[in-house]
Formats: sequence, structure tokens, C-alpha cells
Amino acid sequence: MDGAQLLLGLANWSTILVCAVLKLPQGIALLAAKSARGLSLESLVLELSGFLVCLRYQSYYSYPLSTYVEYPIIIAQDAILLLLVLHYSGKMKHALPYAILFVGGWYMLGLQKWIVDLAMNLSTLVSAASKLVQLRCLWQTKDSGQVSTLTWSLATYTCAARIFTTLMTTRDLTVLVRFVVMTALNVWVTATIVRYRKPTKKTD
Repeated sequence: MDGAQLLLGLANWSTILVCAVLKLPQGIALLAAKSARGLSLESLVLELSGFLVCLRYQSYYSYPLSTYVEYPIIIAQDAILLLLVLHYSGKMKHALPYAILFVGGWYMLGLQKWIVDLAMNLSTLVSAASKLVQLRCLWQTKDSGQVSTLTWSLATYTCAARIFTTLMTTRDLTVLVRFVVMTALNVWVTATIVRYRKPTKKTD
């Protein structure tokens, strides 16, 4: 195995391993605080939609499983986070409509090639919007509340790693542009979370 293949394997496996625990810090923060303060529901819904489109697109074109296997893992974690946010926000009645929307969307994406292609192009805008919505929430409250710095930092790493793996494998420009945009926005959100993090009060 040459150096490039070794790096590719490392990038793939590290991304998968990181994604396996990507949302865990955020989930723990929500459960500990019993509050969704600082976390945008709209951002989470948009992010989950973007992940579903990406999974559908790459599986539709039979790309190597190692280049997108993390998506089912992240989607499952995002779905749990969505339920937690709905619960702590007193909006659990919206859970069923969201489930119907996501399942119906998954089915629609596979009906025609042009649909999945269009959706993939739009998913970059949708995912970017999810980051911007989270940023807006942070700017308005000036308090990062229960938003996990570690989760967003790990997300930045996985997107950066996927830039490398995409260049080494499929070289799909649509996918590549998505990861470049997501990396930049994840860095921005992470920096904003750090900026608005309230200092922990010491207790005697």
C-alpha cells in the first residue's frame, strides 16, 4: 500500500470513527441541562435534510461505501437530537410530521435521476442555511448555551477529511464544493460558540 492509499484509508476510518461519536457531546449537554437553550431547531432540521440528500445521492450512484458510510450514523444521531430538542422545547407534537416529511422525501429522491441531482445541488444551500440559522441564533442570544463546541469541532474535521477523500476517489465536484463550504461554515460556527461561551461559575 503506497502513502496516498494509506492516507486515504486513515482519512476514511478516522471520519467514520469521529462520526460515530459526533453528536454524543451535544446529546450529553442537552440531557445534563434538560434544556435546548442556544440550539436552533430549524438548523437541526435543515442539517438532517442535507444529510439525507447526501446519503441518497451517493448511494444512488453506487459510490464506494467508505466515502459515505458515516451518513447513516450521523442521521441516526441527528434524529435523536431532534427528538431531544423537540422534547425540551415543548414541541413533541411536531415529531410525527417531521418523520413523515423525511420518509416521504427519501422516497421522492429516488424516483428520477434529475430529482436526486437537483436535490444534491440544493442540499449544499440547505446545509449552509442550517449553519447560518445556528449562527443567527447565537448572534441574537449572544449565549451559546448548550451548544457543544466539541461536536462542531469534530464536524469541521470530518468535512475537511472528506475534501481529501473526495479528491482521491470520486472527484465529484458537487460533493467537493459541499464539503469545502461546510468546512468553512463549521469553523465559523465553532468560533462563534467559543466567543459566546459563558464562563462557568465557581462554587465554594
